[in-house]
Amino acid sequence: MGRSSNDIREMFLKFFESKGHTRVASSSLIPLDDPTLLFTNAGMNQFKDCFLGVEKRAYTRAVSSQKCVRAGGKHNDLENVGYTARHHTFFEMLGNFSFGDYFKKDAIIYAWEFLTSPLWLGLPKERLWVTVYATDDEAYELWNKEIGIPAERLVRIGDNKGAPYASDNFWAMGDTGPCGPCTEIFYDHGEGIAGGPPGSPDEDGDRYIEIWNNVFMQFNRTADGELHPLPAPSVDTGMGLERISAVMQHVHSNYEIDLFQHLIDAAAQVTGCADKENKSLRVIADHIRSCSFLIADGATPSNEGRGYVLRRIIRRAIRHGYMLGCKDVFFHKLVPALVKEMGAAYPELVSGQARIERALKLEEEQFARTLEQGMKLLDNAIAELKDKTLPGDVVFKLYDTYGFPVDLTNDIARERGLTLDMKGYEACMKEQRERSQSASQFGVDYTKALKVDAETHFHGYDTLQHRGHVMSLLKEGKEVEQASDEEELLVVLDHTPFYAESGGQVGDHGVLRSATAELQVVDTIKIGNAIAHRAKLKGSVKKGEVLDAEVDQLRRQRTVLNHSATHLMHAALREVLGSHVTQKGSLVDPDRLRFDFSHNEPVKPEELLRIEQIVNEQIRANNAVAVDLMAPEQAIKAGAMALFGEKYGDTVRVLSMGEFSKELCGGTHVKRTGDIGLFKIISEGGIAAGIRRIEAVTGEGALAWLHERESQLNQLASSLKSDVSNLPNRVQQMADRNKQLEREIEKLKAAAAAGKAEQLINQAKKLGGVNVIVAELDGLDGKALREAAERLRDKLGEALVLLLSSDGEKLSYIAAASKSVSGRIGAGEVVSHIAQLLGGRGGGKPEMAQGGAAAGSDVAAALTQTENFIANKLS
Repeated sequence: MGRSSNDIREMFLKFFESKGHTRVASSSLIPLDDPTLLFTNAGMNQFKDCFLGVEKRAYTRAVSSQKCVRAGGKHNDLENVGYTARHHTFFEMLGNFSFGDYFKKDAIIYAWEFLTSPLWLGLPKERLWVTVYATDDEAYELWNKEIGIPAERLVRIGDNKGAPYASDNFWAMGDTGPCGPCTEIFYDHGEGIAGGPPGSPDEDGDRYIEIWNNVFMQFNRTADGELHPLPAPSVDTGMGLERISAVMQHVHSNYEIDLFQHLIDAAAQVTGCADKENKSLRVIADHIRSCSFLIADGATPSNEGRGYVLRRIIRRAIRHGYMLGCKDVFFHKLVPALVKEMGAAYPELVSGQARIERALKLEEEQFARTLEQGMKLLDNAIAELKDKTLPGDVVFKLYDTYGFPVDLTNDIARERGLTLDMKGYEACMKEQRERSQSASQFGVDYTKALKVDAETHFHGYDTLQHRGHVMSLLKEGKEVEQASDEEELLVVLDHTPFYAESGGQVGDHGVLRSATAELQVVDTIKIGNAIAHRAKLKGSVKKGEVLDAEVDQLRRQRTVLNHSATHLMHAALREVLGSHVTQKGSLVDPDRLRFDFSHNEPVKPEELLRIEQIVNEQIRANNAVAVDLMAPEQAIKAGAMALFGEKYGDTVRVLSMGEFSKELCGGTHVKRTGDIGLFKIISEGGIAAGIRRIEAVTGEGALAWLHERESQLNQLASSLKSDVSNLPNRVQQMADRNKQLEREIEKLKAAAAAGKAEQLINQAKKLGGVNVIVAELDGLDGKALREAAERLRDKLGEALVLLLSSDGEKLSYIAAASKSVSGRIGAGEVVSHIAQLLGGRGGGKPEMAQGGAAAGSDVAAALTQTENFIANKLS
């Protein structure tokens, strides 16, 4: 085998460093500053603003090896992964970039030198083909005259996609904007592989493979389709590491390179698959890369957005393990092999290894519980098909009940030569949405339908009192000119100090006054650009008059403490748990703060303690809280945390608390961190897969919580005749005593069970040569009942025993059969039979089975019928 993939990556970076390029680290797969992208899918993503001229960096030449994922949205290779030689969900894009520095000549010379020089990759020149855009004479001449590519291996590609500039060799960022011709380099794998050269009718074969694309951004395309030369033409190149590794290692498929072979070996070992050519191993090896890197960069499995795509990939991998006969959790066991292979180049895999393994294992365990049932449903449905189309209601049930993404069902169907009834599936989805909407009418926020043609100026950052004109009065959703006593209204002012509910912070309360009216404000909300005060009126008010607005100062202050503490806690969470922690929701009110965040396991007590300590350290530091106004892009570059998907205007508020916390936030906050006083976490728990929730209190609320706990401890100490300091020892003594008593009770129960069992021996009936006991023994728990059944079975020899016990609310039953008897009638059969009669559940093995049901059934009749069932089976 030739050079390793890790060597090739490093050679590429070093080569371009030697040409004056700055090595730039791969950006995250989660493009927080680009809401147009689901995942980072090309090396140029992080340099987008440089190409647009919006951003200037300290360098004009860059080189990178960029992590990329294409598994959702416009660029989705998921269905092809494992079935072709070069499709992946995760891949690495090697790229060199020029921002108004060098252009075509240098880009072409650099590419050729790296590929063919004996000092670098040393590829045979005669195996390389080149394409250029049909009218790009400059690039053609450079390749032909400067580099020496003969005309027979230099192909002009025109507009082969049905429109002007729609060509494999013309790149565009979109319908308008930067664009330009590109030149691609192909490697000829040789005559043994089917396919023709680029531009030929059979170019889609595998013989000629594109390995490098040089994009020359030299135009700006306007809406009228015209191309205008850019003042600073740029270069954007990309070469897939996996493809060039396959060439250098003299293999045809990307899955044969060292990176994949090591992962395929690991996948074969954990799944027990001996056939290394099995396509399912390819899928698993590919998917462990994308899943691990996505989790390392902060993604968590969920039912929406990026989390849903991640969940789809994980479940696809698990299903392929299932196809290989692996019914146990296995996928997370591949993480160490990936870290060994790629951890040196991507240290985030090393630091995040334990977290990645936990996240994958949790998702595996959740899906494994339904996979087998879902596959049975699918297999049964396929067996009953009269044609080659899987019904839409089956596809929907697999999705809705068993969590099968549609593309997973489609994968399985494709393997079996079937198609999906997508119209039927969509009809089922539509019905479900209508049911959901109908069921949720009680929770509809009718203010979303309100329209107010007004804009309110907010003054609440600086003052809690202000005067404003009434611009609109809304009563029961309808505009009115005036209102009188006892009516509840929405009042819109042109100026207000009241904060409207937003970003998790609740709306202000307070009062609006005039000479004729007093309005008690119970909530403040946004309606478009207007701020509306929900208020109850005493007196009369009309449009156009002036009201004095005064915010409830104490309520606002308590809310402010909790909101500022939320920012400190967010930063502390990331410091203690890792940078994968991102906000998934929050609620800040006067009483407490609630913060939802991405994390795949419970936060340990010692971690919670450390988070609490860090926040209180920051409070005691009494750092100033600063607010800066800037453009969103500038804020994010300055290190401010932003929420992906949140819509920000041209200017944002950047809230900094010393050097510890910096976030984009439109809420109200303290002047200094010391104002918060005290921070105390009161609860932590999970609310969804991969999402945790912390609740905390601050200031006087924290003191009140501590005083309440102190009072409870004092009451507990008093009732246990102890003092608080000795309470742990007193409680431990009681726990030890309880355990001792429980052991004594168990012994008494066992003795009682033995005595009752002895009494039943004489009741045994001989049925078909087998000693059978079917009886009710009240007052025994599950353990005692089991011991009694085993004792009777063992004493009677050839025996079958069914015992039932009731505690008044539920029934427990257990069957035990001798090994020689279990071949004629198993204990599981007996338990299943009585469970059906009693409306309960149960099952087990031929020699021992148990179950339970709710009390209230006719137990005597069920026992008689079960005894008859046993007699018939043994006759």
